[in-house]
Amino acid sequence: MPGNLADRFFSYIYKAKFENHRRIFRQDESVSQKPYKKITNMKNYSAKEIKNIVLIGAPGTGKTTLAEAMAFEGKVIDRRGSIEANNTLSDNTDIEHEYKRSIYSTILFTEFMERKLNIIDCPGSDDFCGSLFSAFKVADVGVMVFNAQNGWEVGSEIQARYARVLNKPLIAFVNQLDSDKASFDATLESIRAASRVKPVVVQYPVNPGPGFDAFIDVLLMKMYRFKDENGTREELDIPAEEAEKAQALNKELVEAAAEYDDALMELYFEKGMLTQDDIRAGLKLGVAKRDVMPIFCCSARRDIGTKRLMEFIINVAPGPQSAPKFLTTEGEELAADETQPAVAFVFKSQLEQHIGEISYFRVIRGKITEGTELVNSRTGNKEKLSQLFAVAGKNRIKVTELSAGDIGCTVKLKGTRTNDTLAAASAVVTVEPIVFPEPRYRAAVKAKEQSDEEKLGKLLNDAKYEDPTILVEYSKELKQTIIQGQGEHHLNILKSRLASENKMDIEYFAPKIPYRETITKVAQADYRHKKQSGGAGQFGEVHMVIEPYYEGMPEPTRYKVAGKDITVNVKGKEEYDLDWGGKLQFYNSIVGGAIDARFMPAILKGVMEKMDEGPLTGSYARDIRVVIYDGKMHPVDSNEISFKLAARNAFKEAFRNAGPKIMEPIYSVEVLTPSEYMGAVMSDLQNRRAMIMGMESDKGFDRLNARVPLAELYRYSTSLSSLTSGAATYTMQFASYEQVPADVQDKLLKAYADTDED
Repeated sequence: MPGNLADRFFSYIYKAKFENHRRIFRQDESVSQKPYKKITNMKNYSAKEIKNIVLIGAPGTGKTTLAEAMAFEGKVIDRRGSIEANNTLSDNTDIEHEYKRSIYSTILFTEFMERKLNIIDCPGSDDFCGSLFSAFKVADVGVMVFNAQNGWEVGSEIQARYARVLNKPLIAFVNQLDSDKASFDATLESIRAASRVKPVVVQYPVNPGPGFDAFIDVLLMKMYRFKDENGTREELDIPAEEAEKAQALNKELVEAAAEYDDALMELYFEKGMLTQDDIRAGLKLGVAKRDVMPIFCCSARRDIGTKRLMEFIINVAPGPQSAPKFLTTEGEELAADETQPAVAFVFKSQLEQHIGEISYFRVIRGKITEGTELVNSRTGNKEKLSQLFAVAGKNRIKVTELSAGDIGCTVKLKGTRTNDTLAAASAVVTVEPIVFPEPRYRAAVKAKEQSDEEKLGKLLNDAKYEDPTILVEYSKELKQTIIQGQGEHHLNILKSRLASENKMDIEYFAPKIPYRETITKVAQADYRHKKQSGGAGQFGEVHMVIEPYYEGMPEPTRYKVAGKDITVNVKGKEEYDLDWGGKLQFYNSIVGGAIDARFMPAILKGVMEKMDEGPLTGSYARDIRVVIYDGKMHPVDSNEISFKLAARNAFKEAFRNAGPKIMEPIYSVEVLTPSEYMGAVMSDLQNRRAMIMGMESDKGFDRLNARVPLAELYRYSTSLSSLTSGAATYTMQFASYEQVPADVQDKLLKAYADTDED
């Protein structure tokens, strides 16, 4: 495990859905209602003409507004929409309109400088981080957006760490510089303090605040002033009062660029300067290596700085041909080579009414044309891509082909889902899948109307198909349908969708806890099952010893229990790894034919039935050795059912005399919080029976590690958000089963009534 705090924090999050939504795509939207532009005869772009970016950042930083400005600058839309007016390319669902924030990722593109920029606008909330993992898989660079009023936030920290785990380079975009409390300098200092990638200023604002309309670009050594709110700019010389600051920042930029190329460094030492092209070349290397993070400034709302960012992305950011190559599950590198057999990777799936399945994919190599037939490497089935589309939010633009490096979608692939690879039949490969974070929130779910249960099952499976971070299973143990996600808000969004889109009312409630039962000492029991009802009777008698199982324990030879000396002569041994964890060892030590060997399977079945529904709380029992050493049978009345019932009841009686204990699942919980909330977070965890394992500080944030019973974690995400004003996040992972405290066990025993019918 990596040694630094940041990487340790995220080391277990990164384990093998993406936040999606059922969206309606139409190309006949009225321009009077929506600022969408109908695009026809779209150009087919090659790998060298494509850039793939993902917009990330804390909630409220302006990612969706930036995406809108970029689409406008590329003339994909005729006018910019706004979040307030509910008419942006991103945030185009009813529920996003209601919350005024991104909940689902949106794929869109823009055309600029004869290049195509594929953009994925991701939600800032960590509840919807699945979309970020999917987007990072197919994007080559992240644009991290900052609110100039807030600087580096917890959300920034979380997403920067995801970028580091996924090895993606970043460009910083300081937004909202036209706000009352905007401070570029404070934001820059917070980035310098928190980022593990060296920030280097490319632009700085001249007049941040409500009057913000100009910035100085220290790469181009020009000042840009904006005349309106549609990106109209004029290029000016740097004012005298800014010359010294601009020169100093230019020198820093030049030195940063030269640092990543020996030839540039020699050139810089020789001439004392670098050309703009030299600087771009050096920055290109530094960005690709994740050694440097260029800093830009803007107001996306007023379209100030958007065009310059896009120019930089096209000129400097890594594209499909220079970004790290995709790997197959066999370790083969797949270059963005249009001449090689086609490979496409599906990173997002959704269901759309009247259309069905929509599959979003990146072409990894080769070229895909309308009608291309590819093989799904997971299923082995052929899939025909009869239609191809470029995607701009709700707009779907038909194209005839998509080349290596490009992103698009197709419809009606019946057997394909997120993380599938589609490949030419001549060279079938499987791309390494997206590894999604572990769920952090669980709830039991049921339909309010019992008649809807079957329908609910299908809808939850559909939700799981669209969003791999939603896990759904029916627990035979708990007799509940358990749904898991990234947080309470995550699952509440699903609940709202089901109600609005499917007229399905559901309710969440606290799930039962999967306790385990075991024993602490040796116990013995005899049980005779005898039943006579006029015809054939039932008779079976079983004598058994049980004891706690542990790895490496010696074979049984002799027991002294309950005043009895019991000698064990092992005739047969069976060992089972239980589906629910732990082991059962079952010994046949019958001598003298007291019980016929043909009845031993029935005895084992009786023991297993009671382990499947433990004597204390009905939970699974585990880690037990059972020795059958004696018994009796009847030449006429003995049968399998008799010995099964005798074994079941003998096990039950012995279990209750064997120092039984209840074990509960314990989770490792790691909380990342601003330092000022640490006391409240720790106090709350201690009230949840947590054992604090350690605390560390890291650049303004505190990390707390604790072991917490699962029974105490229901709705923890909501409580943590309330305690920290939404500024903290956490991860959780199953650790072990441990004995519950005596008072908790007493409560559980009182709450459970054993309803066995013997």
